[in-house]
Amino acid sequence: MSLLSATPHQPAVTEREARQVAEAAREQDWRKPSFAKELFLGRFRLDLIHPHPMPPDEDAQRGEAFLTKLRDFCETRVDSALIEREARIPDEVINGLKELGALGMKIDTKYGGLGLTQVYYNKALALVGSANPALGALLSAHQSIGVPQPLKLFGTQEQKDIFLPRCARTDISAFLLTEPDVGSDPARLATSAVPDGDDYVLDGVKLWTTNGVVADLLVVMARVPKSEGHKGGITAFVVETASEGVTVENRNAFMGLRGLENGVTRFHQVRVPAANRIGPEGAGLKIALTTLNTGRLSLPAMCVGAGKWCLKIAREWTSVREQWGKPVAFHEAVGAKISFIAATTFALEAVLDLSSQMADENRNDIRIEAALAKLYGSEMACLMADELVQIRGGRGFETADSLAARGERAVPAEQVLRDLRINRIFEGSTEIMHLLIAREAVDAHLSVAGDLIDPDKSLSDKAKAGANAGVFYAKWLPKLVAGAGQLPRSYGDFHPAGHVDLSGHLRYVERSARKLARSTFYAMSRWQGRMETKQGFLGRIVDIGAELFAMSAACVRAELLRTTGEHGREAYQLADAFCSQSRVRVEELFGRLWSNTDDLDRKVVKGVLGGAYTWLEEGVVDPSGEGPWIADATPGPSERENLHRPIR
Repeated sequence: MSLLSATPHQPAVTEREARQVAEAAREQDWRKPSFAKELFLGRFRLDLIHPHPMPPDEDAQRGEAFLTKLRDFCETRVDSALIEREARIPDEVINGLKELGALGMKIDTKYGGLGLTQVYYNKALALVGSANPALGALLSAHQSIGVPQPLKLFGTQEQKDIFLPRCARTDISAFLLTEPDVGSDPARLATSAVPDGDDYVLDGVKLWTTNGVVADLLVVMARVPKSEGHKGGITAFVVETASEGVTVENRNAFMGLRGLENGVTRFHQVRVPAANRIGPEGAGLKIALTTLNTGRLSLPAMCVGAGKWCLKIAREWTSVREQWGKPVAFHEAVGAKISFIAATTFALEAVLDLSSQMADENRNDIRIEAALAKLYGSEMACLMADELVQIRGGRGFETADSLAARGERAVPAEQVLRDLRINRIFEGSTEIMHLLIAREAVDAHLSVAGDLIDPDKSLSDKAKAGANAGVFYAKWLPKLVAGAGQLPRSYGDFHPAGHVDLSGHLRYVERSARKLARSTFYAMSRWQGRMETKQGFLGRIVDIGAELFAMSAACVRAELLRTTGEHGREAYQLADAFCSQSRVRVEELFGRLWSNTDDLDRKVVKGVLGGAYTWLEEGVVDPSGEGPWIADATPGPSERENLHRPIR
């Protein structure tokens, strides 16, 4: 296999080697049950999520008290239009959040934090993100993937005692993994950390460092060379941004999140004490992925906030805007969009709250649930924002400032669409999330039959795997033939008197889960070792699983609201609408598993890259500037001004 292109300072790796690095970093074991994992295996374990788990009263009271303070701050101290115009969050806003304790929402009280649960942390992010998404991104990057979370999971007691009090009150943190030529393929990571006595010496360049421009502390992933006494490998470090040799070379600007303090950071001969290493050498990627298990929930939290805002604007606007003698909401073409926004917002909040509460209880392994929440939330939020822009018509495309200048309400619909777009890329693009979730979804198959399709395994290994697979599938496959989804009275708890019937939707989920598992098994039998190249198929498998998870969460949440006496009838209606809409999407996805243009698309791609269609590009001019596609990241001293801007 040909080597990937690489600069002299960057490792050259084959596709297989890159996959091995990623595989070594993932959690191998399943020590706790997982609703989503079982779903992909064709087992609808409703008992794992129903009755809906609830936070302890003390946690809820503490969380609600903080949300009250945070709401007042957002309403009185945050000027979102100013942040959008100046492309910067004012220092006084960030300092105000520090005074509230917002930097320490997830940090234990013994370190000076607020000690909020994942549920209330996400509610806070949804609230802040609705005031201004860049503000939500700042708090999320600091606590979800920045210094606090890796130290909470993997740090020494000394590291926690030193850094967590700072992160709780004064110091902003950032997470630095991506490089100019390294995204979701960390095997090619070029930033180095060379052992030197009691220190490591860092050299390299990091790109898209959210919070990096203003951060005081950084989590940096760097490659330690293997040597005597050093295992080597990609390793995580806590780095002081004020250290000599650290330079913020650029503050990046984007189509959305204009207040985002995101930059390019160069390390030149930066000395980092060995005491600042998080975990052992070579554990950096595992630390990053484990941190993201719950860290990814911050993005769907802000997507839920956006959905709620989209619903509010859609309701208010379509009730006053009249066309052809009646409010536009009552025209079917517009009404369908409003229904989609309302039902999807309900489902996204159900997915988020369920996943977050399961994370707090720590009874279930939620690595797939969190990934599905991130994937589904980011995709659906973009669709909702796009529909809102369409509902608003020309006003949806017009900026809030322009609307205000001509005397109308300054509704930033186009801004929300721009701001949400990055969530399909942040913390694992949709395409990468499809592959990550698909890998976990087929883990049970690979654990028993993986050696059968591994070209490097011996005949004896394959024979042993064949025997194990035979035992596993002899027990598993018959269970996919029939189930509770075919019994008319199954899940009767979800058809209470006086409410719409949700039990039929849960029976559909059970039947579809078995169908999904059968489809996966058939595909593995058909393609075997080539399965990993069938990314279109795997993506649809994951999308079906996401819809089934969302349907399950929506029904469970509706039943929770019914039993607690809070909008139960309306919740059942929204869950029914969402499940009905979702079932249409699921049926389409099932059809596209086997009837699609994947093979034809691959041929066209070869033609495009081979130059067969360059004639199609004629007749336009390219307004792009000059320069390389990927910036040079050769290690060395910085030749640019340091744009680091600590906030005090």
